[in-house]
Amino acid sequence: MDAMDRALEIFTNLKMEQTEFRNAVLLYIALKDRQLAVYGDKGIHEKVGVEFWNIAVKKILAHFNKDDYAGGIANCVTEIGESLQQHFPYVKETDKNELPDEIIFGK
Repeated sequence: MDAMDRALEIFTNLKMEQTEFRNAVLLYIALKDRQLAVYGDKGIHEKVGVEFWNIAVKKILAHFNKDDYAGGIANCVTEIGESLQQHFPYVKETDKNELPDEIIFGK
């Protein structure tokens, strides 16, 4: 299965498209199959565009090619977080955590 198709399938199964601003992001990594995808929902995708996601994947792969998996993931998550902060700034009075924060490990 294509990594982006699998990422979208997981994204949908987790109901991540149900956030108020449609700004959820899924980082899909299948180490055994050597696959990777970054999927951003409609709200964030409209703000950052296709090139943002392409660059994110290139950067994480550069780390992975050096066997720096933790660094690649950390860098990717940080850059996505910065973009989310820029386009969807935190508002203490109204913000709520709509999705769980834990990492999900699958088969």
